[in-house]
Amino acid sequence: MTHPVSRRSFVASAAAAGLAAPGLAAHRLQSPANGRDILRVGLIGCGGRGTGAAVQALRADSRTVLVAMADLFEDRLRSSLSGITEAMEDQAERQVRVEPNAMHVGFEAFQRVIDSDVDVVLLATTPNFRPMHIEAAVAAGKHVFAEKPMAVDGPGVRKVIAAAAEAKRRRLAMVSGFCWRYGNAERAVFAQINSGAIGKVMAAHTTYHTGTLSPRPRRPEWSDMEWQMRNWWHFTWISGDHIVEQACHSIDRLSWAMGDVDPVRCVSLGGRAARQGPESGHVYDHFAVIYEYPDGRRGFHTCRQIDRCPSDNTDYIFGTQGRAVVNGWTPQHELFDLDGRSMWTYSGPRRDMYQNEHDAMFASIRTGNPINDGEFMMRSTLMAIMGRMAAYTGQTITWEQALNSKEDLTPERLHFGEMSVAPVAVPGVTRFF
Repeated sequence: MTHPVSRRSFVASAAAAGLAAPGLAAHRLQSPANGRDILRVGLIGCGGRGTGAAVQALRADSRTVLVAMADLFEDRLRSSLSGITEAMEDQAERQVRVEPNAMHVGFEAFQRVIDSDVDVVLLATTPNFRPMHIEAAVAAGKHVFAEKPMAVDGPGVRKVIAAAAEAKRRRLAMVSGFCWRYGNAERAVFAQINSGAIGKVMAAHTTYHTGTLSPRPRRPEWSDMEWQMRNWWHFTWISGDHIVEQACHSIDRLSWAMGDVDPVRCVSLGGRAARQGPESGHVYDHFAVIYEYPDGRRGFHTCRQIDRCPSDNTDYIFGTQGRAVVNGWTPQHELFDLDGRSMWTYSGPRRDMYQNEHDAMFASIRTGNPINDGEFMMRSTLMAIMGRMAAYTGQTITWEQALNSKEDLTPERLHFGEMSVAPVAVPGVTRFF
């Protein structure tokens, strides 16, 4: 398969993955809301991001009702429900209607929500479960909001490519948590960049330099699995490492700047300089990736999670006639000419991008023209994964190698029991699969 996430071959690669239409139940197509004025929503994954997504979904459309929830842990589910109810204030009684028998806990809880009479599912569990949940949701004919990233390994990527193509065929919404794509300022500045305002983009460097996400010390009553799941961002099989789980936002903007073209290959440096102790798992704390494109252009990404170091979350984009500086947190969205003079700066509204993506999704469902983010969300996810692969192995990794990788990070058995910790990857020693 050559550059299979490109627009031309998106559906073809889904079929090639062997996971497409046959066997999936027919979607009820009589109306975008399945013949109902009220859209019933189910939340799968009740951490902070899932709680926020549920509130944003309910605020996006006054004719939505949260009716079902699922999580691995009951305490997190109940805390989430309380938070959603509080955030919805006067609207909670009408829009938050989760009965006790619709609150599901455990590894199979997601399926009980999907199998219930919901129209839309919000998928916000840890990333390793995303392919399984997306595949099940599309098979059941549900509209999907899926947090980023979409997978942590090649097999997961292939599953989601197939599911996203199937969702498009069946006119199901597939909206991703790559929220910067829905930011007002980001849309405006990248429209300028992609329309040639700084000439042809020749290179881009995106950053995600930040501190450590706090580890959670193990409690005596926790099994190996529970400890890892509650401390999930420190374990590659669950999170994909921080380049995949967190810095994928900046990699997504790198792809956006480069015209959403599949890179040919990448080389990467990475390691573990500051992390220590069992709570820090086995993930790296820094990465530097060089992506090479078919026409010879290069994109650069650096990220780290190390305390007491300068932070940066800026995109530096270089064209033949100027450059762009993009930082959503500062904020700065500005274009400069080759002499460093400002040519354009964004001065419009800066509405919450998280709310924007839900507003757009529910509006698209209502109008019968559902959004499908499948192509760019999978390209950006795979770019992050191949960056990790190249760093862990020390090898140059091609796009085709990453996509067709046989490395499946999911444990053979998902249960609350013993679960060993993989060794820290060593470049030149760790093998590519």
